[in-house]
Amino acid sequence: MKDELINGNDLIALGYPANAVMKECKIILETHLSTLPKEQALEKFKLVLEDTQAFTEDDIWKNVAKILLSKPAKVIIELKDLSKSGTYNIFGQEYIEPGAKQQMQLAMRLPITHSGALMPDAHQGYGLPIGGVLATDNAVIPYGVGVDIGCRMCLSILDIPLYHFDENASKFKRELIAHTVFGAGAPRLKNRADHAVLHDPAFDQVPFLKQLQEKAAMQLGTSGSGNHFVEWGIVKIQDEQNEWNLPTGKYVGILSHSGSRGLGAQVAGHYTKLAEKLCSLPQEVKRLAYLSLDSQEGQEYWLAMELAGNYASACHHDIHQRLVEATGAEVLARVENHHNFAWKEQHGGKDLIVHRKGATPAGKGVLGIIPGSMTAPGFIVKGRGLATALDSASHGAGRLMSRKQALIKNNWNELRSMLKDHNVTLIGAGLDEAPTAYKNINQVMQAQSELVDIVGTFKPRIVRMADA
Repeated sequence: MKDELINGNDLIALGYPANAVMKECKIILETHLSTLPKEQALEKFKLVLEDTQAFTEDDIWKNVAKILLSKPAKVIIELKDLSKSGTYNIFGQEYIEPGAKQQMQLAMRLPITHSGALMPDAHQGYGLPIGGVLATDNAVIPYGVGVDIGCRMCLSILDIPLYHFDENASKFKRELIAHTVFGAGAPRLKNRADHAVLHDPAFDQVPFLKQLQEKAAMQLGTSGSGNHFVEWGIVKIQDEQNEWNLPTGKYVGILSHSGSRGLGAQVAGHYTKLAEKLCSLPQEVKRLAYLSLDSQEGQEYWLAMELAGNYASACHHDIHQRLVEATGAEVLARVENHHNFAWKEQHGGKDLIVHRKGATPAGKGVLGIIPGSMTAPGFIVKGRGLATALDSASHGAGRLMSRKQALIKNNWNELRSMLKDHNVTLIGAGLDEAPTAYKNINQVMQAQSELVDIVGTFKPRIVRMADA
């Protein structure tokens, strides 16, 4: 077989069981399909799987067909009884919809679950709720990390005087448009960047990642659609004991929110499907299928997840570097954090895998960014390391309306008036991202006052998002 070789994961992704049939498939690959391109060989395996009975007398495929037809019925993994699932801690309970709580309760019933927490910005998602934190024993849930792996915040605090920013607002707007690219189908940037992350050994170690390397290179330094943004704004440092020894006061800053683009989405989709085939859960928790970290598949996903996280970070740094160079600024300080990721951490003396799907790491002394909306302030925070929150905090204000509801209930005249009242210039975005679609960030911050301390704030001034 030419070029890439089919491996067990490819066959499992088609629907083949991870059992004795793999040995027979390997024999066929080596003796009968070695000259075929990968896609054609996979088509052969797909045909056998779709009409197995037709191949029971075939000289080449009969052993495979026999094993497939004799395979035992899938054993559905039982969930913990509600009385044994354990409780999870909720912060800002009055701001969280019932659907998010129901999803969290189901996640607590997984046999691998150790503990959990729900942040005050939480709302219903797919599988684990957005704003859900779940600690598991030696297993990772691809959909518990999320589709946009490594979605993160990055804030650069600059040496630009406030008066210079105000007097040259049109120039800063032009540079923001010139040096950012948004959207799922966005073209590559004119000056394609190179970065060490594009040469990460993981691309060669995991066959599935190799085919995504070119896409990653093309999208490096671009931003996604939806709630992703890059914006100029005013940073206010209010903590005299800040990490950077900056005098308290106001500074110009760049704040960005984006993730791992097509690379992360492809990784999430591939390994979620793989987990669902290997881990048969009841329908209501199907999306929470998990991979043991003792398995090859679990190790592969972990490697791919870390690559996607590093790639997301590289994208932010590339965006910030272009804007810093375009304006002749100097970076005085930087704060950044993931909020769609899984970490190996120790809690209560036990080694755990902590999934934060739309939640900010808030271990003691850990810095992070919690944004508001296009007109509401974001917050620079320092974690307080609260054990009952699994060292976590919210990742933003959290949605109050679904995108569909926001498109129906909001209108452009009201949005334009709101932007004017807050002295915000908006480039792109749709009504589904209007500030009224989000919870009140000040209420959310009050609900998590025991989780984080506020170091400073960020007030948006020029906001760039994907076109509606």
